[in-house]
Amino acid sequence: MNKTLHYLFDPLCGWCYGAGATVAELAAMPGVELRLLPSGLFSGEGARPMTHDFATYAWSNDQRIERLTGQRFSEQYRSDVLADQRQMFDSGPATVALTAVALTTPVREFEALKVIQQARYVEGRDVTSLDTLVAVLKAQGLDDAAQRLVQPDAALLDANRARVIEAQALLQQFGARGVPTFILEQNGQRQLLPSNAVFSNPKAFLAQVASA
Repeated sequence: MNKTLHYLFDPLCGWCYGAGATVAELAAMPGVELRLLPSGLFSGEGARPMTHDFATYAWSNDQRIERLTGQRFSEQYRSDVLADQRQMFDSGPATVALTAVALTTPVREFEALKVIQQARYVEGRDVTSLDTLVAVLKAQGLDDAAQRLVQPDAALLDANRARVIEAQALLQQFGARGVPTFILEQNGQRQLLPSNAVFSNPKAFLAQVASA
């Protein structure tokens, strides 16, 4: 029986990055279609300046995620991203980049998310910059998506907006407060899965999806 797992996330969400290994296993699970839906949590009105206080808070939270999940947050990220107050904390550009991949090479969208996260959290690159994102996509051979991102047109921006609106509607429908959020759909029925299990007991979470 085929299932669709709607994965609601934000590319600048540290907890979503922390969940990456488990999400990769979900993406490879037979009979499960992983559908990525960016929530827009840290874009638009959710974007904010990178202040010293916010950077300190973010680094403390990131260290907690690293201890829990083993996902690396490098010193280069700390010095080149968090300490750079010229950067906004804004996931809008990365969200549009992922939509460009979804429109041109949809089977590689999760791969694109992983490399964008790697670029930020490990390599310390500014993924709020379209130039950086274009370079990241080109390095992965995602030339069509990169070209769409050079000058985002109305079709790309409309598709991006529609994905965010759908994600936000699902969050509201299920009373989910943030991301990552996982909604499993089968036989026309949808259920909210407990996201905390991704971190507290990932094997049990994977087993729940497999056996649902």
